[in-house]
Amino acid sequence: MNIHRSIRTLQRLGLAAAVLVLSGCASVYLVDNQVQSFARWADQPGVKPGTPVTVPQAPQIYRFDRLPSQKEGRVSTGQDELENLTAQALAKVGWTLAAAGTASPWTVQVDANTLRLPRAPWDDPWGGYWGGYWGPGFGYGLPGRDYVVTGQGQVIWMPMYPRMMMESPYYQRELSLVIRHASSGKVVYETRAAHDGRWNSTPGLWSAMLDAALRDFPAPPEGVRQVNVEVPR
Repeated sequence: MNIHRSIRTLQRLGLAAAVLVLSGCASVYLVDNQVQSFARWADQPGVKPGTPVTVPQAPQIYRFDRLPSQKEGRVSTGQDELENLTAQALAKVGWTLAAAGTASPWTVQVDANTLRLPRAPWDDPWGGYWGGYWGPGFGYGLPGRDYVVTGQGQVIWMPMYPRMMMESPYYQRELSLVIRHASSGKVVYETRAAHDGRWNSTPGLWSAMLDAALRDFPAPPEGVRQVNVEVPR
């Protein structure tokens, strides 16, 4: 009896441990990013060739700059959301958005895009590329739908595929952040992050990509690197 009771106790403990492990895994998800950054702080007015590069140290202030395509209608609403998340990410590295009407030495331009595929490339039963659509701008996906509304107000819909093939969409996302010297317009910092996966678009996912893009700022290593960020569910 004691042996059987001990076995049952061990089984219950094992089950409890498994539940804890599974619940711990389910509390976060991983956003793995391919990041490449370029620092050109020497490309500032008045800096002579051969002069040691002075990397600006925090705190710094900046203002956002937009392309003409990012300023109109619903596009600007999506850009507002993206810039709000970018401001939060930049605040973590000591860069603060300048108050309205205040001059700033730097400008920041941010852009994001999403390619929605009906399924992951390796899930294609025909061994070919199914084709998807780039959604310019920034937007959040709508779960359970066959389309996504981007920050530019564009509805991306693929009715040519049977719904059974639309049950597991796959997303390829990219974002870029460019910092310029405000008075000269010269680019002094550029960074890009790319992430592929099935996760639906959320502020947490985009924040993770922004944090990854700003990893090692303002003096990043050369080349492409992988930056993983865990996001609470």
